[in-house]
Amino acid sequence: MIYANFFIAIRHLLAKKMQTLIAVLGVTFGIAMFIFMSGIVEGVNEVLETSQLSTTPHIRLYNEVAPSDISVVQAEFPKTRMLVKLHHQRPKNEKLNLRNISQLLSSLRMNPEIEGISPQVNTPVMYHYGATLLNGNIQGVNVMEEDKLFKLGRKIKAGKMERLLQVSNGIIMGAGLAKKLEVKTDDNIVITTPNGQLFTLKVIGIFKTGMGQIDNVRSYANIGMVQKILQQNPSYITDIHIKLKDRTKAKVIAPFMSKNYACKAEDWETANAVILQSNTIREIMKLVVCGALLVVAGFGIYNIMNMTINNKMKDIAILKATGFAGKDVMTIFLFQSVMVGFAGAILGLGMGFAFSYLVSRAPFNGGDFLDIDHFPVSFNPQYYIIGIGFGILTTILAGLIPSRKAAKIDPVAILRG
Repeated sequence: MIYANFFIAIRHLLAKKMQTLIAVLGVTFGIAMFIFMSGIVEGVNEVLETSQLSTTPHIRLYNEVAPSDISVVQAEFPKTRMLVKLHHQRPKNEKLNLRNISQLLSSLRMNPEIEGISPQVNTPVMYHYGATLLNGNIQGVNVMEEDKLFKLGRKIKAGKMERLLQVSNGIIMGAGLAKKLEVKTDDNIVITTPNGQLFTLKVIGIFKTGMGQIDNVRSYANIGMVQKILQQNPSYITDIHIKLKDRTKAKVIAPFMSKNYACKAEDWETANAVILQSNTIREIMKLVVCGALLVVAGFGIYNIMNMTINNKMKDIAILKATGFAGKDVMTIFLFQSVMVGFAGAILGLGMGFAFSYLVSRAPFNGGDFLDIDHFPVSFNPQYYIIGIGFGILTTILAGLIPSRKAAKIDPVAILRG
């Protein structure tokens, strides 16, 4: 009997080719847009996260200059009966280096959750080249440790990273900063430190992360040289960048580090809250739009199935009169819904993939903010599986109510007219 039901369902679909085509196309476009938009949204999210997280530690340890808790300082002089109050006192000249650095580094290296650490000395500077003056900062690092944790070598666009070990006053400059200063490798530039000292440095490399807020201001140098520039000893460390074996634990581990090491511990989620929040907003927008498209396609199938049943009343009555039970009639129309959904889902997968592929090949200039030359599109198989599953499920639900209606038709009443 199941084969007979299936054959009758096919005959009904072929009898109204235009209705069937409209129903299939409704599902096709719904799933195609779901896959297309999912690929674009995830592709953009992946580029932003990859670009940002490739230069962001999972946890950053540093000292934060906090405002004084005392808003008013007062002194009383009994002999002169004078009371002096000082409002809006100036901040103290606090050092930014981490305390007990040897014990701190030893403790971090023994932590089983940590994959690697990179001690650093960061300082703002003023770059001079000819008549050009630009603000920026220098990160003093152990270049091999930095490369191990954040793949610095892959970001080098000119020069060689290893030269930083050979040239004591060498720096690797961000691509945006080098472009603004109009410098190239082997050029000499002058920097001014916060305490007014002038130093001549040699550009031995240019890197590009694809993030404008980094490439336009940052340079890397040997940690020893930056300590010398700041007139500090080798134990002077301002930041420690930490890479965990599981970055999802950063938000839990950071508060414990802050408490145990008496310093500020910032996890990558907090540092990139704006990017992560924007990713969430785009995901919600994608789900709302794609869900609406699939629901509209489902209502289209529901209406078409209703029209089909109304047009096939006599056929249904004859089927029941010849021995077909109500569940057989219901099965016939459910078969139709499934076939429409399956055909639409397959076509939708192909169309969604085609749209995504064409867009992914379109040239796109990321400018100073993103290091990309094509529009980012993801081809995650997960969305194709969800698309075909949701498409078939939607059509089954859309055809369920009309099918139950068909199963309850009284053949005697229909045949009598």
